[in-house]
Amino acid sequence: APSIHLSPAARSLFDEPLAIAVQGLGPRQQVTLRASLRDETGELFQATARYQAGSDGELDLSRCPALPGGSFSGLEPMGLLWALQPQRPFWRLVKRDVLSPFVLQLEVLEGHTEPPGRLLARAQHERAFLRDGVRRVPVRDGRIRATLFLPPGEDTFPGIIDIHGFGGGLFEYRASLLANHGFATLALAYYKYEDLPQKLTELHLEYFEEAVNYMLQHPQVKGPGVGLLGYSKGGEVSLAMAAFLKNITAVAALNSPVAVTSIPLCYKDKTIPSLTIYEQRIKVIDSNILDCSDIPTDAFQAPGNQSLIPIEKAEAQLLFIVGQDDHVVKSEYYATEICKLLQAQGKENFQILSYPGTGHCIEPPFFPLYPIGNHPVFHKQAVLGGELRAYSKAQVHAWPQIQVFFKKYLNDK
Repeated sequence: APSIHLSPAARSLFDEPLAIAVQGLGPRQQVTLRASLRDETGELFQATARYQAGSDGELDLSRCPALPGGSFSGLEPMGLLWALQPQRPFWRLVKRDVLSPFVLQLEVLEGHTEPPGRLLARAQHERAFLRDGVRRVPVRDGRIRATLFLPPGEDTFPGIIDIHGFGGGLFEYRASLLANHGFATLALAYYKYEDLPQKLTELHLEYFEEAVNYMLQHPQVKGPGVGLLGYSKGGEVSLAMAAFLKNITAVAALNSPVAVTSIPLCYKDKTIPSLTIYEQRIKVIDSNILDCSDIPTDAFQAPGNQSLIPIEKAEAQLLFIVGQDDHVVKSEYYATEICKLLQAQGKENFQILSYPGTGHCIEPPFFPLYPIGNHPVFHKQAVLGGELRAYSKAQVHAWPQIQVFFKKYLNDK
């Protein structure tokens, strides 16, 4: 009878590759493989791929290309994971509880028909977010609302603060995955969580400064500085922290504005106003989906513009990770222009990783593409951008680059 063989067999970390093979098929037998996963709300994500077994009845996804007609084609050993798509339109795969794994179902079905034929084999696999021994520590310290993830052992570790976008709340999945790789990582909420403000009228860097001080006072965080990993609005905040605060050693900014957007940013007696937004430039594409890529003022062209973050003041190393198909922030343009400014001032503390076919969402590896989602400012469905295969390649490439960047600059001192 056909059987599915997985390596690792029962459980792997979400950002690790999973080797998938099928044995016991007939010579050159045609089958459809289907992967299914339910998120914590019960929503179903699925991907299918069509394959033909070898003359020995074996099918190894690392050597056998998928045939046209499924969710993807070509030699894509992890395609069944990165091609997962929600049955409910515009739904995003998010992990709220990192202590429990996602459960992946894999099925082998007969033939290439639609729907596929009878079930030949089935397997189940857990995709986990915490390696054994990684500790999850809720942090309620002063005003800070966060979760600290500590790698196993009593050593000191390079410290990173992970700051998410303008949606609010506390997201732990990226911080937990980073802790598996040897970083003490603080997932930091800054609004819409517990007793933090439900709505933001301005952002105060003093709150984030408290988080930096908390990390540097922690006995297991290796000083003298910390790293910041910021996505979208979180990247904007991270760049501002590097410009105004001490002890920021390295910043990785994922699709981040380099000017203050949506709400003013304050630190001590200074306020940076937010960029002007022209709502009349919103394009509406099929069935009421917004394209907001052209609505902000160009921070580099507006004369006397006060909204640019003074990144030239930052002493930290800067890594800009940008999707060339980002429809929320002109992130590639912003990163390129700010680096030209830094270069003109004789600075060399920056690098850009730029990914074609990649939209606003850049996640750790194997998270499904999220090309259309809720716009954080207008609260309507909007184009975020991205194309399935290119996006999956970008995630797999960017994630180890982020770790190399932090290991280099947070361990050097």
